[in-house]
Amino acid sequence: MTLFNVYPLYDIEPVKAQGSYLWDKNGQEYLDLYGGHAVISVGHTHPYYVRKITQQLKNIGFYSNSVKIPSQEELADKLGKLSGLKDYSLFLVNSGAEANENALKLASFYNGRTKVIAFSKGFHGRTSAAVAVTDNPSIQAPINFAAHVQILPYNDVEALKKAVDNETCAVIVEGIQGVGGINVATDEFMKAIRRACDKTGAIFIHDSVQCGYGRSGKFFTFQHSGVKPDIITTAKGMGNGFPIGGVLISPKFEAKHGMLGTTFGGNHLACTAANAVLDIIKKEKLIQNAANIGDYFMENLKGIAGIKELRGQGLMIGIEFEKPVGPIRNAMLFEHKIFTGVAGTHTMRLLPSLAMTIKEADIFLEALKKVLSKV
Repeated sequence: MTLFNVYPLYDIEPVKAQGSYLWDKNGQEYLDLYGGHAVISVGHTHPYYVRKITQQLKNIGFYSNSVKIPSQEELADKLGKLSGLKDYSLFLVNSGAEANENALKLASFYNGRTKVIAFSKGFHGRTSAAVAVTDNPSIQAPINFAAHVQILPYNDVEALKKAVDNETCAVIVEGIQGVGGINVATDEFMKAIRRACDKTGAIFIHDSVQCGYGRSGKFFTFQHSGVKPDIITTAKGMGNGFPIGGVLISPKFEAKHGMLGTTFGGNHLACTAANAVLDIIKKEKLIQNAANIGDYFMENLKGIAGIKELRGQGLMIGIEFEKPVGPIRNAMLFEHKIFTGVAGTHTMRLLPSLAMTIKEADIFLEALKKVLSKV
């Protein structure tokens, strides 16, 4: 048997990681400014994180949701306090796509409707309902029913007002579009979504899978705009590499036995990982660090020749270049040993650990200047 070949791979094999660094099988060191798609939130193999998971595994690694798992309640309590959403409920899953799948299902259960508003360049996952609201026909199979979905321009308040009506089930939106190019939702747009949903009985779903968990300099990006969604989905940075996702559900929803379910969601190891992440974020003040280092990046990227536009908040940064990003990214990786991401043909995507330092930022900035002077 061979692997199903769907991933274009770099010829790099990481075997060790610590903080913001990786080492490959040849001992070569790399600075990681991508975190495996925004997953590494508190740094690779953080000692506290490793210790907590190791201790848990020695006791019990898994059992299903048919028994009491106290670490689930611990996670809900810590997440509610740190995010400022104490009155919300938490449903635990395994990934961002699964979180969005359940959020859409929950919205439809609530109001009995099917019409969903989503936005251009949005990405919400690859499961059935999630891929239907993702603006990318190339990953939608014929079985992914999408006739109930209307795609609107991102940040277009007038289009939103016209589209959301008494038949709308939900509006789903990323506070900062990751795959779409690090496009940031305006305060006006977020407030317009909230008003439209209040007026029509539609459900406001905020996809915080990539942009949430402190990455923007606040726990969730909608907190920059002063609104509260009805449902918030999260995943990537939640477990620092251990698969876990969550659906944060406002008090307007009533839970019923059997309404939602999952085999692996909220298992002992996953909750231990997620609790450790929240402990580290709180103790090390990583949300404020994300804001500070993000500001440092933005200030020092301004004026660099070859950069067309800067977008983002905190440590979710998009650098749009005048030239195609591919050769720039490759030079950063193979000549300067720095991992970055891309979003589209001209935009570099930075998603480093929230514990990143100014020293590490400076390494990136100097390398980028050298690359741009040559390409």
